[in-house]
Amino acid sequence: MTARISRAVLDAILARAAADPARECCGLLLGADGRIEAAVPAANVADDPARRFEIDPAALIAAHKAARGGAPGPLGHYHSHPSGDPVPSATDAAQAAPDGRLWLIVTPAGGHALWRAEADGTGATALVAAQLAVTDESGLASPPASGNSARTPPESAE
Repeated sequence: MTARISRAVLDAILARAAADPARECCGLLLGADGRIEAAVPAANVADDPARRFEIDPAALIAAHKAARGGAPGPLGHYHSHPSGDPVPSATDAAQAAPDGRLWLIVTPAGGHALWRAEADGTGATALVAAQLAVTDESGLASPPASGNSARTPPESAE
Protein backbone atom coordinates (compact mmCIF):
# COMPACT_ATOMS: atom_id res chain seq x y z
CA MET A 1 0.00 0.00 0.00
CA THR A 2 1.25 3.45 -0.87
CA ALA A 3 0.82 6.14 1.77
CA ARG A 4 -0.01 9.64 0.59
CA ILE A 5 1.08 12.99 2.03
CA SER A 6 0.52 16.49 0.70
CA ARG A 7 3.51 18.58 -0.31
CA ALA A 8 2.41 21.18 2.29
CA VAL A 9 2.42 18.68 5.18
CA LEU A 10 5.77 17.20 4.13
CA ASP A 11 7.30 20.66 3.72
CA ALA A 12 6.16 21.63 7.23
CA ILE A 13 7.90 18.55 8.67
CA LEU A 14 11.08 19.25 6.70
CA ALA A 15 11.05 22.89 7.85
CA ARG A 16 10.83 21.76 11.46
CA ALA A 17 13.86 19.48 11.00
CA ALA A 18 15.81 22.30 9.35
CA ALA A 19 14.88 24.82 12.07
CA ASP A 20 16.87 22.93 14.73
CA PRO A 21 19.27 20.71 12.78
CA ALA A 22 21.26 19.61 15.84
CA ARG A 23 18.28 17.94 17.57
CA GLU A 24 15.86 15.26 16.50
CA CYS A 25 12.44 16.76 15.93
CA CYS A 26 9.41 14.50 16.21
CA GLY A 27 5.66 14.46 15.91
CA LEU A 28 2.60 12.48 14.94
CA LEU A 29 1.27 11.60 11.50
CA LEU A 30 -2.53 11.80 11.49
CA GLY A 31 -4.97 10.51 8.91
CA ALA A 32 -6.82 7.42 7.75
CA ASP A 33 -6.58 4.71 5.12
CA GLY A 34 -2.92 5.43 4.36
CA ARG A 35 -3.53 9.13 3.74
CA ILE A 36 -1.45 11.38 6.00
CA GLU A 37 -3.69 14.41 6.46
CA ALA A 38 -1.73 16.28 9.12
CA ALA A 39 1.52 16.25 11.05
CA VAL A 40 1.38 17.44 14.63
CA PRO A 41 4.71 18.51 16.15
CA ALA A 42 5.47 17.09 19.59
CA ALA A 43 8.11 17.85 22.17
CA ASN A 44 11.09 15.52 22.08
CA VAL A 45 11.36 14.38 25.71
CA ALA A 46 14.29 11.98 25.16
CA ASP A 47 17.22 12.21 27.55
CA ASP A 48 19.55 12.94 24.59
CA PRO A 49 17.49 14.71 21.88
CA ALA A 50 20.56 15.16 19.67
CA ARG A 51 20.72 11.36 19.23
CA ARG A 52 17.27 10.01 20.09
CA PHE A 53 13.64 10.93 20.09
CA GLU A 54 10.74 10.23 22.38
CA ILE A 55 7.39 11.78 21.60
CA ASP A 56 5.81 13.56 24.55
CA PRO A 57 3.12 11.11 25.75
CA ALA A 58 0.70 14.01 26.26
CA ALA A 59 0.72 14.63 22.48
CA LEU A 60 -0.15 11.01 21.77
CA ILE A 61 -2.93 10.95 24.35
CA ALA A 62 -4.38 14.18 22.93
CA ALA A 63 -4.32 12.74 19.39
CA HIS A 64 -6.15 9.59 20.47
CA LYS A 65 -8.77 11.65 22.35
CA ALA A 66 -9.29 13.86 19.29
CA ALA A 67 -9.64 10.77 17.07
CA ARG A 68 -12.37 9.42 19.35
CA GLY A 69 -14.17 12.69 18.65
CA GLY A 70 -13.93 12.27 14.88
CA ALA A 71 -10.56 13.88 14.08
CA PRO A 72 -7.98 12.00 12.00
CA GLY A 73 -6.22 9.36 14.11
CA PRO A 74 -2.54 8.51 14.52
CA LEU A 75 -1.10 6.55 11.57
CA GLY A 76 2.43 6.78 12.89
CA HIS A 77 5.02 9.41 13.58
CA TYR A 78 7.94 11.30 12.13
CA HIS A 79 11.38 12.17 13.42
CA SER A 80 14.59 13.58 12.06
CA HIS A 81 18.12 12.25 11.84
CA PRO A 82 20.28 15.38 12.29
CA SER A 83 23.53 13.89 11.02
CA GLY A 84 22.39 10.91 9.04
CA ASP A 85 20.32 9.53 6.26
CA PRO A 86 16.55 8.98 6.46
CA VAL A 87 17.18 5.32 7.25
CA PRO A 88 16.16 3.60 10.50
CA SER A 89 18.96 3.13 12.99
CA ALA A 90 19.35 0.11 15.24
CA THR A 91 17.91 2.29 18.02
CA ASP A 92 14.83 3.05 15.89
CA ALA A 93 14.28 -0.66 15.21
CA ALA A 94 14.73 -1.53 18.90
CA GLN A 95 12.11 1.05 19.92
CA ALA A 96 9.57 0.10 17.25
CA ALA A 97 6.59 -2.15 17.90
CA PRO A 98 5.36 -4.47 15.12
CA ASP A 99 2.08 -2.59 14.86
CA GLY A 100 2.05 -1.53 11.20
CA ARG A 101 2.56 2.14 12.12
CA LEU A 102 4.30 4.47 9.68
CA TRP A 103 7.73 5.91 10.46
CA LEU A 104 8.63 8.97 8.37
CA ILE A 105 12.31 9.78 8.83
CA VAL A 106 13.55 13.15 7.56
CA THR A 107 16.84 15.05 7.53
CA PRO A 108 17.55 18.77 7.96
CA ALA A 109 18.82 18.77 4.36
CA GLY A 110 15.40 17.69 3.06
CA GLY A 111 15.87 13.93 2.75
CA HIS A 112 12.90 11.77 3.65
CA ALA A 113 11.83 8.14 3.52
CA LEU A 114 8.86 6.20 4.83
CA TRP A 115 9.03 2.95 6.76
CA ARG A 116 6.43 0.58 8.24
CA ALA A 117 6.95 -1.29 11.54
CA GLU A 118 6.30 -5.01 11.07
CA ALA A 119 7.12 -8.29 12.81
CA ASP A 120 10.24 -9.84 11.32
CA GLY A 121 9.34 -13.46 12.14
CA THR A 122 11.92 -13.79 14.94
CA GLY A 123 10.06 -11.84 17.61
CA ALA A 124 11.79 -8.57 16.73
CA THR A 125 10.50 -5.61 14.74
CA ALA A 126 11.66 -4.69 11.26
CA LEU A 127 11.23 -1.26 9.76
CA VAL A 128 10.37 -2.06 6.14
CA ALA A 129 10.64 0.50 3.34
CA ALA A 130 7.21 1.80 2.33
CA GLN A 131 6.03 3.81 -0.65
CA LEU A 132 5.19 7.48 -0.09
CA ALA A 133 3.36 9.51 -2.73
CA VAL A 134 3.74 13.25 -2.29
CA THR A 135 0.68 15.00 -3.68
CA ASP A 136 -0.15 18.54 -4.63
CA GLU A 137 -3.26 20.25 -3.23
CA SER A 138 -5.48 18.53 -5.83
CA GLY A 139 -4.37 15.11 -4.58
CA LEU A 140 -2.34 14.28 -7.69
CA ALA A 141 1.04 12.66 -7.04
CA SER A 142 4.15 14.73 -7.67
CA PRO A 143 7.36 13.21 -9.05
CA PRO A 144 9.50 11.82 -6.21
CA ALA A 145 12.17 14.13 -4.82
CA SER A 146 15.77 12.99 -4.97
CA GLY A 147 15.85 12.73 -1.16
CA ASN A 148 12.96 10.26 -1.13
CA SER A 149 14.96 7.09 -1.63
CA ALA A 150 14.73 4.32 0.90
CA ARG A 151 17.65 2.04 1.60
CA THR A 152 18.31 -0.97 3.78
CA PRO A 153 18.69 -0.02 7.45
CA PRO A 154 22.27 0.01 8.76
CA GLU A 155 23.32 -2.39 11.50
CA SER A 156 24.76 0.32 13.77
CA ALA A 157 23.01 2.89 15.94
CA GLU A 158 22.64 6.52 14.88
